[in-house]
Amino acid sequence: MATLLGGTSSSTLAILASKPFLSSHPSKSSIFSLSPSSGLSVGKKFYGGIGLRVNKGRPQFHVSISNVATEATPAQERAKKLAASESRPVYPFSAIVGQDEMKLCLLLNVIDPKIGGVMIMGDRGTGKSTTVRSLVDLLPEIKVVAGDPFNSDPDDPEVMSVEIREKITTGEDLPVVLTKINMVDLPLGATEDRVCGTIDIEKALTEGVKAFEPGLLAKANRGILYVDEVNLLDDHLVDVLLDSAASGWNTVEREGISISHPARFILIGSGNPEEGELRPQLLDRFGMHAQVGTVRDAELRVKIVEERARFDKNPKEFRESYKAEQEKLQNQIASARNSLSSVTIDHDLRVKISKVCAELNVDGLRGDIVTNRAARALASLKGRNEVTSEDIATVIPNCLRHRLRKDPLESIDSGLLVIEKFYEVFS
Repeated sequence: MATLLGGTSSSTLAILASKPFLSSHPSKSSIFSLSPSSGLSVGKKFYGGIGLRVNKGRPQFHVSISNVATEATPAQERAKKLAASESRPVYPFSAIVGQDEMKLCLLLNVIDPKIGGVMIMGDRGTGKSTTVRSLVDLLPEIKVVAGDPFNSDPDDPEVMSVEIREKITTGEDLPVVLTKINMVDLPLGATEDRVCGTIDIEKALTEGVKAFEPGLLAKANRGILYVDEVNLLDDHLVDVLLDSAASGWNTVEREGISISHPARFILIGSGNPEEGELRPQLLDRFGMHAQVGTVRDAELRVKIVEERARFDKNPKEFRESYKAEQEKLQNQIASARNSLSSVTIDHDLRVKISKVCAELNVDGLRGDIVTNRAARALASLKGRNEVTSEDIATVIPNCLRHRLRKDPLESIDSGLLVIEKFYEVFS
């Protein structure tokens, strides 16, 4: 709409009000009103209409035009329909055929988040993104401080924001709620401000105060941060992830504000090796590495196609058919998380794990730590309190093979070298 200046005649306003763009919907009628006003203010948007206020030193009018539906659906009915429908139905984890290595790595990280995440590399169209996003239904509930944007743990200072620490120190009672673990998608086109957090411009303009607006790292604290096509991520965002993954904290310096908050998350990345490999520094931050290949068995391929067709036809019915299996897996994960602290690993097995890492010339000690943690998580998933050599044999290729690459131009080992060295040491 063109700007209306003071002194506009009532006939001109009547003509403007009769224009088609003011009431484009045939079932809606236009309401046009004039009221005296003073001062200059920015026009506000209304649903289905426009509001303008003009100040040019002459008598001002507040012009507002609203469209009112003659047969509008009641808000309550719309809310019920929205609640009843799933906007983005998730494919059930239990329904995914094959890809056992990838599924195991994801489950172990849910049981013990300190493993450090999973890097999933494989051919295009092999269900990498579908499998990761299907984890949402299986994620257990955690205790968080109500209303805290950083998902602070009321019991663990390591994943508690500074504000919550101060409140606890002063003896303030904090409301605690149970909520599911977050899964946050990090899009490739995200800006650094959106990832790390930035200044709340709205508060700065309206209240005159400097306030921090949390980013994706704050939302992902104590949750999962998923980066699809991680090997295409911009270098400056890779540096941000490296820093946060190393320290478990995100520090933001913006316009005279310095703020730090916990950012401990399970980092899950997926990608196609044809589009390039990750640099070794970022690759080393992933606790485990899963390789995904295209299914070659014709019968299995047919089953995958049929299951996907069933899901696309009726997602709700398809999810209901896997409800029992999903609940069984949820209970298994919850039990494994509860019993993880009681799982032990023999000292001789620890020595052998470190010997494998040393003889494979693995840089640093992350390989040793992750292998121990993954073996304990697997034993807990199987319902045992003691780690066996079979548990170690299952997880050690995923924990070490991506740490053997010294040259960024080299390809990641398939795991054969790790298995050979394992049997050599453990025999």
